Amino acid sequence: MNKTILFAFTFIQTFIAAQSSEKKLASENWQFKNSKDQHWLPAKIPGTVHLDLMNNKVIPDPFKDENEKKVQWVENEDWDYQTHFSISQKELENHHANLVFNGLDTFSEIYLNGKLLKKTDNMFRKWEIPVKGLLRKGENELRITFRSAVEEGKRRAKQVPFTMPESPRSFVRKAQYQFGWDWGPRLVTAGIWKDVKIEFWNIAKIETIQIEQKKLSGKTADLDIHTSILAEKEGKYTFRINDEVNTVQLKKGNNRLTIPFAIKNPKLWQPNGWGEAFLYDMKFSLNKDSEVLSDEEMKLGLRTIELVQEKDAGGKSFYFKVNGNPLYIKGTNWIPGDSFSPRMTEGKYQKLIRDAKEANMNMIRIWGGGIYEDDEFYKACDENGILVWQDFMFAGSFYPGDETFLANVKKEVKDQVSRLQNHPSVALWCGNNEIDEAIVNWGYQKQFKYSKNDSLQVWKDYKKLFHDLIPNTLKENLTADKNIYWPSSPSIGWGHKESLTEGDSHYWGVWWGEQPFEIYNEKVGRFMSEYGFQGMPTLATTKTMFSGVPDLSLHNSVIKAHEKHARGWEIINEYMKRDYHVPADFVKYNYISQLLQARGMQIAIEAHRRAKPYNMGTLYWQLNDCWPVVSWSSIDYLGNWKAFHYQAKRSFEPLLISVAETEKAYDIYFINDLMNAVSADSGAELFDFDGNFLWGIDAADKIRANSSEKHFEISKTEFSKFDLSKAVLKTYVKNESLKQENLFFFKKPKDLKLTKPDITIKKISPTEIEVSTDVFAKDVYLIGDTHFSDNFFDLLPKTSKRITLSKSLENIEVMSLWDTGN
Repeated sequence: MNKTILFAFTFIQTFIAAQSSEKKLASENWQFKNSKDQHWLPAKIPGTVHLDLMNNKVIPDPFKDENEKKVQWVENEDWDYQTHFSISQKELENHHANLVFNGLDTFSEIYLNGKLLKKTDNMFRKWEIPVKGLLRKGENELRITFRSAVEEGKRRAKQVPFTMPESPRSFVRKAQYQFGWDWGPRLVTAGIWKDVKIEFWNIAKIETIQIEQKKLSGKTADLDIHTSILAEKEGKYTFRINDEVNTVQLKKGNNRLTIPFAIKNPKLWQPNGWGEAFLYDMKFSLNKDSEVLSDEEMKLGLRTIELVQEKDAGGKSFYFKVNGNPLYIKGTNWIPGDSFSPRMTEGKYQKLIRDAKEANMNMIRIWGGGIYEDDEFYKACDENGILVWQDFMFAGSFYPGDETFLANVKKEVKDQVSRLQNHPSVALWCGNNEIDEAIVNWGYQKQFKYSKNDSLQVWKDYKKLFHDLIPNTLKENLTADKNIYWPSSPSIGWGHKESLTEGDSHYWGVWWGEQPFEIYNEKVGRFMSEYGFQGMPTLATTKTMFSGVPDLSLHNSVIKAHEKHARGWEIINEYMKRDYHVPADFVKYNYISQLLQARGMQIAIEAHRRAKPYNMGTLYWQLNDCWPVVSWSSIDYLGNWKAFHYQAKRSFEPLLISVAETEKAYDIYFINDLMNAVSADSGAELFDFDGNFLWGIDAADKIRANSSEKHFEISKTEFSKFDLSKAVLKTYVKNESLKQENLFFFKKPKDLKLTKPDITIKKISPTEIEVSTDVFAKDVYLIGDTHFSDNFFDLLPKTSKRITLSKSLENIEVMSLWDTGN
């Protein structure tokens, strides 16, 4: 062979071999079976055993009818998965090959070509196994056996000399909600729940990249790029950051490098409501002799964030300062979007986060009983200016503190922090959900007859995990600008007065304590990170509870089975009787249950916002559902907005008008979350339900930036001659570019003297309608298979409201509160 040709051939071979590449194994033909059986069935990866059993018609859909009870046997079995895949000679010539599992649920044994590679014990870990010496040209067999997490959890629980609450779930590093919650079914899964691939690499590869923000000003953003690189041999390499080339000297093995990088005239990433969530494109590549060995891409958001806790006259502050300014937090809590996480698509994540943004939210708390969410969740939050309060996955139980358990958690924390830390949306790392409170307040020690030493051991284990191991692991794996840690949410239980003067608070006096909604006006803490009330899902979602023709009746056992709180219906009915006429008709009951939830949450949110800056955050429980269910969510399992989500959007408006009733007056508050002051005309007008003007005042107002202030009050004597059961107070703020109104009612909904409205719907275009009424219409409910831009709204006579539709409808049904009381 010609020497020149030989050289060229060798160069091309070397160049090809230098590239890092991967072989996706999820797309191969997978099979699964019960470990007791011989017969293999087709499987889908990523997936779960329940999904595979459903696809093969071995089990019914557990979301329908009362099928959840029929599939409980699945959790007690062991399951085998296998696939065969081909490896080419070219792939074998790579210097290194790693088998990478991004998620295995949970206790598994991995075999490649008959050889045991690894035993796993954590759903939240990434498993990377060198397999270069085990791969063979042609067909290879990958097999994974999953052991029952329930049986393994029971075995581990027996090793502890006292009974742990919620046993055995707290012994397994697995999504805790799968064991059942008061809004979710018990579906304890197993399987390859995230992607699996083989990564090939040569010469050197980038392992991790950390972007540290050292200094941020209007002129420059000074960054340090920390990268970990694995190299086969020492030598000179180049590390490229966007267009900037850096020559680096690597030694054989692991290398930790820090490279400064500056961005001139930086644009800030702003939270929703304050401006654009601007993201820079960042590209990193490791090169040798002009060949790209390894590369990474990510989005960068430049912002500063602090958690401010300072003693003050009211106790101790708890607020987030973003880009140098106090940010009033408006948002919600997030649970997994499906009991079977692989069903959560990019589109579902994007829609839920956009729905949060549209409702004027700026933070979501990822609750500690679920999962560390998919990359797509954080990407959507980055793009939409939604901050993330990130719990670690521990919730409402006691957890072990033995060395094996702690070592496992340490690796879990490292894996997740490495994956998530560069997202500008991540604002806070929180150790757990309600475990401090569970130990102190829930009486488990008495219930399970703990000795003094048992109780002491629980507290010691708690401190080891949440006050030592997790914060120390964060220090090792985070740069200082990313490390904001809070051990437990809430910091103090809702029965203690200190829970309202410092830290974050979960207030459950409403619902669990069955206190009236009005108690929210008194129970306002520094940062309200949980509170809520249940409402039914939309009719469309309710119908999906049935496999056949739905029997929409409150007495139907299927409807009852999709309420997971033991006293849920009883509590809803009790609150409904207080505020509404309780309808016998199912459709009307569904409507009123949604209004009831929205009414309670409006009272809570407005009380919190009026108390700014004493209170600097409100995160309601909860945004979403994991199956069709009666729950605290504002958006149901199918993604439909309940009445509460429409109300949340109104209550979270950047400029809010809120009326607080006192013994002698009605206080009118203007709450402004914008960074600019607003000059406007303001006032109040009293109308009867026929639209007749009864009384009014007006004024010119200046509303300060980032403030909540009482702007005027109306003495109750002003209204003494009017029948307030058929009157509404309209308060308003308006200027050339702004118009904001609030309708305040003096009586509970059941005590309003409503007359029958004639509601007219006029079609403007295929996707726009105009709604009007002859007399006052309360809680106008538009019914149809489309998303309405507004719904469950009040409408004054002689006014109209334009509504856009997500898709055109021929017929739109309409209901109002009058229909439920007459």
